[in-house]
Amino acid sequence: MKGAIAPDVIAALLERGGEGVVLCDADGVVTLANPAAVRLVPRLEPGLPLPALFGAVQSAPEERTLTHGGRDIRVRAEELGGGRIAWYLTAETPPEPRQTQRTTFLLEAARRLSASLNPHRCARAATELGTDFLCDAAVVLLPPTARRRMEWVRAVSGRSGPDEGVVPAAAAAEVPGLTDALAGLREDAAGRQDPAGTPGWLLPEGFGPVGHLLVLPLPGNGVPAGAIVLARRAGRPPFDEDDQVMVCDLATRAGAAISAASLFREQSTVNAILTGDLLPPDLPEIEGMRLAGRLRASQQAGAIGGDFYDVYLPEAAPESGIVERPPLVILGDVCGKGARAAVLAGQVRHSLRTLLLLESRPERLLELLNRSLLASPSPNSYVTMILAALRSAPGDHVLVDLSVAGHPPPLVLRRDGTVEEVAVRGSLLGALKKISLWPVTLDLAPGDVCLLYSDGITEAFGGPSGREMFGDERLKRALATCAGMPVDALVERLEQLSTEWLRGGQQDDRALLAVSAGRGTSR
Repeated sequence: MKGAIAPDVIAALLERGGEGVVLCDADGVVTLANPAAVRLVPRLEPGLPLPALFGAVQSAPEERTLTHGGRDIRVRAEELGGGRIAWYLTAETPPEPRQTQRTTFLLEAARRLSASLNPHRCARAATELGTDFLCDAAVVLLPPTARRRMEWVRAVSGRSGPDEGVVPAAAAAEVPGLTDALAGLREDAAGRQDPAGTPGWLLPEGFGPVGHLLVLPLPGNGVPAGAIVLARRAGRPPFDEDDQVMVCDLATRAGAAISAASLFREQSTVNAILTGDLLPPDLPEIEGMRLAGRLRASQQAGAIGGDFYDVYLPEAAPESGIVERPPLVILGDVCGKGARAAVLAGQVRHSLRTLLLLESRPERLLELLNRSLLASPSPNSYVTMILAALRSAPGDHVLVDLSVAGHPPPLVLRRDGTVEEVAVRGSLLGALKKISLWPVTLDLAPGDVCLLYSDGITEAFGGPSGREMFGDERLKRALATCAGMPVDALVERLEQLSTEWLRGGQQDDRALLAVSAGRGTSR
């Protein structure tokens, strides 16, 4: 037709035009994108789905302004018939200068990579940083496990959230340059690899051909913390020098974050194993009596401290021929606070457990423990302690054979609300070669409660002035108000009153353990 414009002229106009033009079919697949559009939205490629950011405009064809890549873009949609749509893109703000983009990247990297001490979350942050600033897909591979498997985290631009998986180390070795990266080596200083060697499992289905591939180690604590793979689709420009500087920054920062998080996780696991045996035990069920305990470490110590309690049950059928001993309850307090005190408390508990294989008399156990503490190489190995051997008696009574070594004497709450202090005393352990003990046997009738406690309860400073000590008499009055309570409720009430007295002030380790006579179990 006369005056018709030739197709090559139209193509040239689209190529050189300043306005971005994108055509897509009825299925939302891009059929054409001129260079101006690709500069504004780099992921516009024929044959690929329209990026998700256009979804906000499809239902509102009037002109809208969207923010992408650090700039505002005016987007207008026009229907061409047959379900086809033309999109017109115009930048309202100029592209972010490279120096400003790098500053933005560094700020984001610092914020995201320092936000967690979980290695997988750090890996997720690294992949998201990669796709936000540098590439179309980023994959972090963590070092192989003992079973020769590697965990990976992958982010792809335009998709919601990274995904994770596990791959055999042999399959991971198919990634070009990965083996060297995990060894901390790079054949190419920038980490460039042949994209043709990219294995199919590395990128998701539908990603398309890879045009550019970087594989870099993630520097860690002496050894790499893993490797990062950055991929750009075919048709996109290669990684330039500025990109490579940012890639190296990303790898260095991500490696440091993942390494620190892995070290923290390893130390946390070790700490959990070591402290697990220092925490108070679950109290056993003993027929004819009930037990309840509470242990609160000082603020500086966290979950463990120098106060402790334990219950040692007799063996069901001793093979050594020793007469079966009664259940033994202990509550003690070692010198100091924090981890060092908790370790000493753990040693005392284990020493008693060993000594019980040979000796069952409370007084003799304390004498042997005192000798052990005197021989300890640790300084200030001083311990106060109560030992209470529990024996069932006729009429649902419980006889408690008490031996005290330098510890506050127990209190007895009678069924009628009367509170008595048990007249039992003895020498501190770990200070004298020979200790003196004055044991007592206590008779608990049904409903009576014997309370063992540490001086962290009575010596708690607080109250209205913040400088008044809780004291023995206040504890006795508080205990009297607990008459008729189950032992669980009793110790919880006393701990609550002690905590309220402190009013958030500095506290010492506090321990409570109550024994009640009566049928049933401790649960």
